Amino acid sequence: MTDSTAHLMSQIGSQLASQLSLISLNGRRRPGPPALVVVAHGSRDPRALRTVRKLLDRVRDQRPGLPVHLGHIELNEPLLPDTLESLGTRETVLVPLLLSRGYHIKRDIPEMAAASRTRARVAGALGPHPLLVDALQARLVEAGWRTRMDEKTRRGSAVVLAAAGSRDPESKVDTNRTAELLAERLGVPVVPAYATTAAPTVQNAIDSLQARGFHRVAVASYFTAPGRFATECAEKAPWIASAPLGTHPAMASLLLHRYDQALSTPAMLTRPRGAGNCATSHEQPALAI
Repeated sequence: MTDSTAHLMSQIGSQLASQLSLISLNGRRRPGPPALVVVAHGSRDPRALRTVRKLLDRVRDQRPGLPVHLGHIELNEPLLPDTLESLGTRETVLVPLLLSRGYHIKRDIPEMAAASRTRARVAGALGPHPLLVDALQARLVEAGWRTRMDEKTRRGSAVVLAAAGSRDPESKVDTNRTAELLAERLGVPVVPAYATTAAPTVQNAIDSLQARGFHRVAVASYFTAPGRFATECAEKAPWIASAPLGTHPAMASLLLHRYDQALSTPAMLTRPRGAGNCATSHEQPALAI
């Protein structure tokens, strides 16, 4: 069975389960939950789309009956405006598959939601959050990181947290916090670094750690899916490099957590197209970890 066929069969099964969950024992139709729309960035790397689709299947497995949809900001179909158009006027929760705050979360996604007919809430970035640390640690262990080290080995070990980078200073704050959480979990220094835009670069962070005497420097891939930046960062690793977070179960759990959190947060829905001024994410209370 091909990836596309398997994905289609999964969608059909999810849709059937969703429809059956809306029928009560007396045969009356129950109101369904707001649709979850996972908003991915999009990538020219075909592995990214395959990974995101598999991640959404994990979300469906964890929450049977929840309508789960995908929309991209750019590069891949379906684009977010097309997904929202297909949902008409129903209530939706948009959860960005993005690891930190930035322009896409503050402007692009809310504006696309406001231009649609949906009644939409926009959740916050996935990170920082302990579930991301669960996934980062698991990927490092898969790559060869030892959970038990003697003191000498630990003193010589460090991690570079390789992220995409952004001009938004709050993005860097979020990545720094994830690095702190991962350092607490691993018991070694974790230095955030970036593939583009922000400093330090991954190579500069590696060089700095090695100059300080760390001879076992791992690169932790802080990317949601495979792509050019993740590949380039991994190639710089002097020791081991972990795979992107991808379809780790903690990622599916975190998407659902942000969905639930957005629903429980007192906030205005974005008004449908043509209904006057629209609320955007900066008007909503900050989402707590």
